[in-house]
Amino acid sequence: MATMQQISPSLYQISLGSVNVFVIKDKGLTLIDTGNKGSMEPIFSALRKGGEDPNAIKQIILTHVHPDHAGSVAAIKSNLGVPLLAHRDEVSLIEKGVAGRASMHLSPGVINWLIFNLFIKGAPNTIDPVGVDQPLSHNDVIPVAGGLQVLHTPGHSAGHIALLLKQEGVLIAGDICANVVGLDLSTVNEDSALSIQSILEVSELSFDKAVFGHGNVLKEGANQKMKAKFSSLRKPTGQ
Repeated sequence: MATMQQISPSLYQISLGSVNVFVIKDKGLTLIDTGNKGSMEPIFSALRKGGEDPNAIKQIILTHVHPDHAGSVAAIKSNLGVPLLAHRDEVSLIEKGVAGRASMHLSPGVINWLIFNLFIKGAPNTIDPVGVDQPLSHNDVIPVAGGLQVLHTPGHSAGHIALLLKQEGVLIAGDICANVVGLDLSTVNEDSALSIQSILEVSELSFDKAVFGHGNVLKEGANQKMKAKFSSLRKPTGQ
């Protein structure tokens, strides 16, 4: 059964097997991502087990449109009647019920090959369509927990965002990369080079912890660990 894991004073992670969603406790609850289709009840159950009322969710933020992150957004939004926030480059896909752009590139490595073949290959490229109430842009600040900074981080998806909880020094990384068996590229990306660029740009910011859509919390100098891991993957200028 999914449970709430406290990451920082305001941030909690709910692990739903292959994917994580997040909750910020401040002025009610902010839900970040919604898991695969059918995840509403596991999320609500984890909240109740953690002493929270699902009806306290005041808004939903999507890091991107892929079905393991946006699969339950229509159901949760309809159930609660709360606003949905997503990057402006994902809005048209979310509202059409399209769960991603066609061109995706598999990252190297056996783990990525296994994840792709077990969970991604053959999965439907759809979600239930739903309206977006607030399109987001780079460096927007959402007024919860002292300011949640929107970081447009394309590569995995053109409208992918990460979120920086500045006062608590935590990056909610979404799928810019993963930390399943150590730090690695996300299993698939629309543009792998752009994804690496986004990771390195984010790693220049100040945060001590990072949480991911897939895998474990990265603690103690997370920004420097990400920079060290992915700097070697950046192609020299001109290549």
